[in-house]
Amino acid sequence: MKILFIGGTGTISSACAQLALERGFELTLLNRGRQPGWPGARQITADIGDAAATAAALGDKCWDVVVDYIAFTPAEVEQRIALFRGRTAQFIFISSASAYQKPPVHFPITESTPLVNPFWDYSRNKIACEERLLRALQEENFPATIIRPSWTYDEQRITVPVNSKKSFTVLDRLRRGRPVIVPGDGTSLWTMTHNTDFAKGLVGLLGHQGAVGHTFHITSDEVLTWNQIYETVAAAAGVAKPRLVHIASDFITACLPEFAGGLHGDKAHSAVFDNTKIKRFVPAFVATTRFRDGMARSVRWFDADPARQEIDAAANAGWDRLIAAYERGLEMARRELGR
Repeated sequence: MKILFIGGTGTISSACAQLALERGFELTLLNRGRQPGWPGARQITADIGDAAATAAALGDKCWDVVVDYIAFTPAEVEQRIALFRGRTAQFIFISSASAYQKPPVHFPITESTPLVNPFWDYSRNKIACEERLLRALQEENFPATIIRPSWTYDEQRITVPVNSKKSFTVLDRLRRGRPVIVPGDGTSLWTMTHNTDFAKGLVGLLGHQGAVGHTFHITSDEVLTWNQIYETVAAAAGVAKPRLVHIASDFITACLPEFAGGLHGDKAHSAVFDNTKIKRFVPAFVATTRFRDGMARSVRWFDADPARQEIDAAANAGWDRLIAAYERGLEMARRELGR
């Protein structure tokens, strides 16, 4: 079976590429070629943002399945429809579970949960992409399948909601005994999924004609509170008693507005998913990586090479200012309202 991945080197797509190759698929990667490809995969080098150059690079080739990991706007989806109309039997679009209704009003979240997110442009764009693909399915039988991952991680990420792209930063804070920020009171429930587990579900849908026209989320069944998640990361780092500072999401985003979309639009709310549908379509799917084991791998990855241990000084300073402001406000409230 001939498979085309648009992308193929990111957190999610890299695990899917590896598993697809292991299972004997004929895999081609379409990307700018800036990251090393996977042994056994073919490469088409083009910037998908350049429609004419991409069309020239693709030539008259056809694929059984095209998986798009890097479309984020309706305009990009429109381009993909034009590029692959009549050239694939299945087009899989990677959307986002953050598109589900925020705040949630029903648990667990299923694929029929309404798509409403007034807080995050990223999520609203994903919703609009899904709507365009479903319209293409209805109007011209464009063979769309939609996948909604939740927070999916690999060994190169320390996954807590208040962190930097240089995610070793929070690990370093924990080890130095510096406080780390937990949104709310830390009791919201969340689902973390290792990329190798996500890949089992995605690869199981490749070429599945019964999946055309359907949407799926693919997540772990392990559910943890934010407190448990931070404590798990700390334990993996060898820290017995982390200093957790619980701060309301409204306070965090008022001081650090860059977190507004991700918190109010996603991580400030519990996220518990019903995976019945993906298990029905891919009976072999089961998420087997516990979060504690995934974080242990991540810590080992960072510790193996000092060059990976980048610290975001600006983020550190911002967090320290936020914590100091919160503690001043808390002390003032105690003085004025305490008994």
